[in-house]
Amino acid sequence: EVENGLLRLSQRSFSPDDYLFQEGQMLDSVTLGNWLQRKREEVKDKDKKKDDKPKPNIGLNPLLPGGEITAELAKTDPMYLAHIVEQNYMVKTKDNTIKLGGVSIGLAMNSVFYYKLGDYGPYEQPIPQATIEKQGKKMADEIIKRMREMPGLEEVPITVGLFKQEDRNSIVPGSYFAYSVADEGKSLGEWTNINEEYVIFPQPASEVKYREVSDSFNNFKQDVEEYFSNYTSIIGTGFYQEDRIKKLTIDIPIQFYGSAELIGFTQYMTGLVMEHFPASMHVEVSVTSINGPEAIIIKKADDKEPYVHIYD
Repeated sequence: EVENGLLRLSQRSFSPDDYLFQEGQMLDSVTLGNWLQRKREEVKDKDKKKDDKPKPNIGLNPLLPGGEITAELAKTDPMYLAHIVEQNYMVKTKDNTIKLGGVSIGLAMNSVFYYKLGDYGPYEQPIPQATIEKQGKKMADEIIKRMREMPGLEEVPITVGLFKQEDRNSIVPGSYFAYSVADEGKSLGEWTNINEEYVIFPQPASEVKYREVSDSFNNFKQDVEEYFSNYTSIIGTGFYQEDRIKKLTIDIPIQFYGSAELIGFTQYMTGLVMEHFPASMHVEVSVTSINGPEAIIIKKADDKEPYVHIYD
């Protein structure tokens, strides 16, 4: 989702009508690995050995005094930055070649810091949203400064998105919450908030915000269970933008006993999708078994007929 969300976000700066997508090529794995580390304490001259080669102290995560984590330091100096994703956006030239026209960077920030104390743990230290945002913006400014010093990146526009990564036990991955653009040759401008989130269904009845979709999902789920009770669970994941649902993905792990049974179940379920969900909603239903994918149903927004495929 860090990658997929960055693709969506990048379209605000780099329209698919004008740009071609390319995997990130400008930042190598060694550079990114160094950036993801903690800052290091400087070695005093008297402690240096003659053969010691200077190592770049370019970690973006906080310095850990003494090199040992404690419960107190886990609160004040956790690992904020977990991943960095780069995407390149290319433009065509007059001689029918392509050149770099823009770069997008996604910074995946931890919402929970996991650590051990000696042989005990892991312990969990939640990181407040305000702290995630503050640290992410600070790191983004530093990253832009470093990228501007790299050959080929002095002038290209760069978009940076901040992604909040959910905890390890969460079913939903997390989402982008802010982005900023560094125009040609410049540093980052003003930050823009992003209103996106992933929501698991069914939702409690008290969640008024998701009630309409939750009611549709519950009715669908009930009809599936009445038809075929040999299932493990039915889980829905809704993707919301600006408090409106854009896509609902439903996963149904189930065990079938024959191809005819699978065909009948898929046909029945296709009817339920058209019956229970609004025409304006994009819905995808995936049926899987221990053998892998069995069937998929895709109903795009406002389509009168869904796409149905049963795997051989």
